[in-house]
Amino acid sequence: MAAVHDLEMESMNLNMGREMKEELEEEEKMREDGGGKDRAKSRKVHRIVSKWMLPEKARGTYLERANCFPPPVFIISISLAELAVFIYYAVWKPQKQWITLDTGILESPFIYSPEKREEAWRFISYMLVHAGVQHILGNLCMQLVLGIPLEMVHKGLRVGLVYLAGVIAGSLASSIFDPLRYLVGASGGVYALMGGYFMNVLVVLDMGFALYRRFFVPEDGSPVSFAAHIAGGFAGMSIGYTVFSCFDKALLKDPRFWIAIVAYLACVLFAVFFNIFLSPAN
Repeated sequence: MAAVHDLEMESMNLNMGREMKEELEEEEKMREDGGGKDRAKSRKVHRIVSKWMLPEKARGTYLERANCFPPPVFIISISLAELAVFIYYAVWKPQKQWITLDTGILESPFIYSPEKREEAWRFISYMLVHAGVQHILGNLCMQLVLGIPLEMVHKGLRVGLVYLAGVIAGSLASSIFDPLRYLVGASGGVYALMGGYFMNVLVVLDMGFALYRRFFVPEDGSPVSFAAHIAGGFAGMSIGYTVFSCFDKALLKDPRFWIAIVAYLACVLFAVFFNIFLSPAN
C-alpha cells in the first residue's frame, strides 16, 4: 500500500511539474510575441477556470479557443435584476429587519401564488423575488460563483437554458407537491447549475436549510417550498449535465440532449395538466 501511495504521489508531482512548465513556456511565448501582461493574465484566468470546470482531457480544446467575448452577461444580468427587485421591496415597504420580507412581496405581481396560477408568467418571474437577506445573498453568491466560470466556458445561451429549466421545473414541481404554498426565489435556477456540474456538500447543506424553513418555521413565518430546490437539482442533473458535459460539441447532435428534453417536456405537460384539472388549489 505504501508503494502504491508513493507511486501516486510521484505521478501527481510529475503532472503538477508538467503543468507548471507548460504555463511558464506559454507565458514566455506570449512575451516574445508581444502579447503583454494583460494577455498573460487573461490566459491564466482561463487556465484556472478550465481546471475547475472541465475534465483534464477537455482543457486543451477549451484553452485553444478561450476568450471573454461575449462576457458572462446572462448570469450577471439576472443577478442584478434579482438584487434590484429585492432592494425595491425592502425600501418600498420599510422592514423592521431584513431577515424576512413578509410584507409587500406577498402582493407582488412576480411571486408565484396558488390562487393566481392562470397568470403564467409567475411560474418564471418568482425567481426575481426573495424572502429576506439570507435568501437573496445565498442565491446570489452561489449563482455568481458557479455561473460566471460556467458561462465563460459554455456561454450565456447554454447557461441560460439550464438556469431557466431549473426555474420552471421548480415552480411546476412546487405546484404539484406543495400546491398551497407561495413560492419566491431563484433556488430552482441555482440548483440546476449546481446539479448540472457538481452535486456536492453545498447542495446538501442548502437543501437541509430549505427543509427546515418549510416544515419547522412558525405558521406566521415565511416557509419556502423544498420541492423547487429538488426539482431544480434534477433539471440540472438531466439537462444541465448534458449541456455542460459537451461544451465543444453541437447539442442538437447529442442524443442525450434530446432524451433529457423529451423527459423534461413530459414532466412539464403533466404539471400543466395537474394544475388545470387536479390541483387542490383550484
